[in-house]
Amino acid sequence: MELQKIYQSVVDGSAGEVQAGVQAALAEGVAADVILNQALIAAMEEVGKRFEEGDFFVPEMLIAARAMQSGLGLLKPHLIDSGVKAAGKVAMGTVKGDLHDIGKNLVAMMLEGAGFEVQDLGSDVDSQKFVQAAQDGANIIGMSALLTTTMSYMQTTIQALQTAGLRDTVKVVIGGAPVTDAYAKQVGADAFAPDASSAVRIIKQLVA
Repeated sequence: MELQKIYQSVVDGSAGEVQAGVQAALAEGVAADVILNQALIAAMEEVGKRFEEGDFFVPEMLIAARAMQSGLGLLKPHLIDSGVKAAGKVAMGTVKGDLHDIGKNLVAMMLEGAGFEVQDLGSDVDSQKFVQAAQDGANIIGMSALLTTTMSYMQTTIQALQTAGLRDTVKVVIGGAPVTDAYAKQVGADAFAPDASSAVRIIKQLVA
């Protein structure tokens, strides 16, 4: 069946095979949300599991996530037409002063693969952009930092959300090489995610 082929192609990181499979499944009349849930999302859950078990590493995750996105691009118009709702809206960004974005990009791709609507704010993002994203309906704010000198800006952003009266309307998840669970608690974040796979799991728990 096409769904199993799509699933395996995502796990294998074969974007061309994923696109061909999605087009074939749509042509056969398989509903877009079924392809999304049973093939793309299920495959990314398997990829995340393999990463946590040490069978996959960041390069394999990136290749699988890109393959998944190639299929998701074909599905999106059909999902919109059928009124499928996203699992939640996440605004992601690397904080002001920090230009590192590989980890953030991977989290964003993995979240899209898990059915979330993702607003990628990019890198070097100031607190007002995060505030604006929350005002525009994001219910999760994800912040990344790779430098000890920039991670303090996470607290600045959380304070800006507080000042804007939005802190109770969003969950804040932070991550990046120098960030720890203790630091997340210290600055008032809702959660710390050590890697892309756990970020998806934690954000799913927060929106549930």
